[in-house]
Amino acid sequence: MTDEQSSRKDRIYLTGFMGSGKSTIGPILANTVGYDFVDVDRTIESREGKTVNEIFQEHGEKYFRKLERDIINEISARRGIVISLGGGTVTDPEIFHLITSTGIMVYLKVTPEQLFRRLHHRTDRPLLSDAEGNRLSEEVLRDRIRVLYETREPLYARADIVIPTDDVRIGLTVDTIVKRLHQFFR
Repeated sequence: MTDEQSSRKDRIYLTGFMGSGKSTIGPILANTVGYDFVDVDRTIESREGKTVNEIFQEHGEKYFRKLERDIINEISARRGIVISLGGGTVTDPEIFHLITSTGIMVYLKVTPEQLFRRLHHRTDRPLLSDAEGNRLSEEVLRDRIRVLYETREPLYARADIVIPTDDVRIGLTVDTIVKRLHQFFR
């Protein structure tokens, strides 16, 4: 095993669209492999004393992405950690390079239709609301999910491991990830 492979296995980054299960699967996966767990969005909320929605509304996406970049730079120095990324994290080229060079990226893949089913009642995601924070109509929401999905999917798909999660039980998803991680732990 090369030094890079050895170092990369110390960090597992979960990526995927909002609603793909990163925050739910992350702690279970971390517990299973004996790693710590960090949710980037929850860390930002804790440090800022505001929700992601409030940060977006008060300061905008650019400010949020800077917070995200700072936290990931800090976390990427730790070892033995599973990191749940925000849905848009990988759109920042600097962060994408940091993730792919310091850890194993696991993409929790969900189809746009499944995403719509999971997200259509949510109001806690800034990209699922209009500028005033109001819920989007079903048609506009479907279109927003489709556009974001088409933009982000090529980046997500560059992950080391891709795990389809539509209608798959959480335990089975974690088991599949652990099995697929074995190639990096040899």
